Amino acid sequence: MAAWCPAAESSKPVFVGIYGAVLGGFAVSAFFFLFSSYSLSAPPLPLPAATVAAAANLSGPSTPTQPETLYNRPIWKPPPRRAWMPSPRAFRLTREMVTARARDGVIVVTFGNYAFLDFILTWVRHLTDLGVDNLLVGAMDTKLLRELYFRGVPVFDMGSRMATEDAGWGSPTFHKMGREKVLLINALLPFGYELLMCDTDMVWLKNPLPYFARYPDADLLTSSDQVIPTVTDDSLENWREVTGAFNIGIFHWRPTEPAKRLAEDWKDLVLSDDKIWDQNAFNDLVRKVFGQPVEGEGDLVYSYDGKLKLGVLPASIFCSGHTYFVQGMYKQLHLEPYAVHTTFQYAGTEGKRHRLREAMLFFDQPSYYDSPGGFLSFKPNIPKRLLLDGSHTVETHFELVNYQLKQIRTALAIASLLKRTLVMPPLWCRLDRMWFGHPGVLEGTMTRQPFLCPMDHVFEVNVMLKDLPEKEFGPHIDFREYSFLENPLLPKEVKKSFLEVQLCDDHSFRCSAANGTERHRPLLLQRNSTEEKLLSVFSSYKDVRVVQFSSMVDAFGGFADAAKERKFQNRVKRYVGLWCCVEFREIGHIYYDMYWDEKPGWKPHPPETREQDHPPWS
Repeated sequence: MAAWCPAAESSKPVFVGIYGAVLGGFAVSAFFFLFSSYSLSAPPLPLPAATVAAAANLSGPSTPTQPETLYNRPIWKPPPRRAWMPSPRAFRLTREMVTARARDGVIVVTFGNYAFLDFILTWVRHLTDLGVDNLLVGAMDTKLLRELYFRGVPVFDMGSRMATEDAGWGSPTFHKMGREKVLLINALLPFGYELLMCDTDMVWLKNPLPYFARYPDADLLTSSDQVIPTVTDDSLENWREVTGAFNIGIFHWRPTEPAKRLAEDWKDLVLSDDKIWDQNAFNDLVRKVFGQPVEGEGDLVYSYDGKLKLGVLPASIFCSGHTYFVQGMYKQLHLEPYAVHTTFQYAGTEGKRHRLREAMLFFDQPSYYDSPGGFLSFKPNIPKRLLLDGSHTVETHFELVNYQLKQIRTALAIASLLKRTLVMPPLWCRLDRMWFGHPGVLEGTMTRQPFLCPMDHVFEVNVMLKDLPEKEFGPHIDFREYSFLENPLLPKEVKKSFLEVQLCDDHSFRCSAANGTERHRPLLLQRNSTEEKLLSVFSSYKDVRVVQFSSMVDAFGGFADAAKERKFQNRVKRYVGLWCCVEFREIGHIYYDMYWDEKPGWKPHPPETREQDHPPWS
């Protein structure tokens, strides 16, 4: 622009300088307008009005004598309307940023890319609901950085320039994220603050900071994959009996010299080979020296270089996906959980999200709690003998699950016809699922049989959410978790708009009696109703938000169109996964089959050969 400036080139006509100034002003105005528009169009916070009001009253780390800045602004307080996006320099991770957000010498940190936005918002929401606001979120891409800034979440730029898509477990991107975590820990520890580092696929249920303060001599407190309890109270695990790997999804660092040396060695190790899994590298380093108790602190053990004092957080209250969702260990020990990390699960990120939804721990956008076509639910019918009689074997497990699959298949068909979202029923299992052979439940664990099993133990949640081509698979069938109708976030107007449907036998007096129009009276529906009958009956109830069947046993007589039936079968056959695994077999897994009852002599046996090892639909 210097060549257009009259002061720099006085021989140009005066109007040229004026023209340049006008153009410059127009450019600045356009730039300002673009950023203003962005701030105005940012999606609303996924918070109820009460929480928004509470957030507005949070004082945050700032005091009345401190001016409000980008670093100390209360969480959930978005920038002013028509605010500019600060320069990238403002989002650099600095000691000043951490100092502004830390509280009592502690900072809580997570990080991720845009694919985990809803997990990050849930993570932040749980902490702020607990009164913990000394937190920061590292953004691995600029899209997440902008999104969190305009939502009022304290965020810094990790400079990762990572793609915004989900990184599948074990992928090169997954390992890159692991290395970024190690680099981040090395960047933060020199600032001199205690660091609680967390993955985004976990949530906090209780303020953990007082718990960590109980162990001031520990250089490092780490979670683990321990599934067998070594203590029955809320003390640290007995490190002598811990056999599970140390899990780096939740761990608390103090800025001591041994901790800094461990972090530095860990960084060097993961950077030396991009195929090294950061968690394995951490475990290898920590166990280089291991086994000498800290004098006067029997819960702590010397590790790594013989000087680092390590404690293992109890898996009963710093829960893994197994101790929380399968064992319910904290309930059985009558303890209050601090956290749950969605490990020991299946179906990828979608499976993690669904587990948190089942436990009513995930915060979705308001649109999730309503559906254009309304919802369909049903009360599952399970005979007592299938749940409790006989030994817990592969055969009795499949008998129980298959009985439920048949009802769910019927419900999916009716939901598809009525264009309603199916609320899945609770799912009961006799046997646990693992990725290796086991005797049904892991020996020494507190898993009860039967147990309410996560949906991803049987269903491929990620496949159910895919947009399969309608030409081959028929219309998409949306679904919700079994606890959906009990979720406090479900609007009252949805709960109140309710219709109960009771099945009755054809030609019976009760069934032939005309359904009245009296409010709250159940709707009577013939068993094995045809497609035409269902569409006709429920055409009068399109405005009802929740339709609940008293049973799905013999509720539907089948599709009228063979092509429609074939597409539906193609879809739902892919919805179920496998059970794993029978012990001492090369191929030990057994595929679930949505149409097991239409195959005479079907038995739950693993494939005999590699050629037979394929899903029942392939």
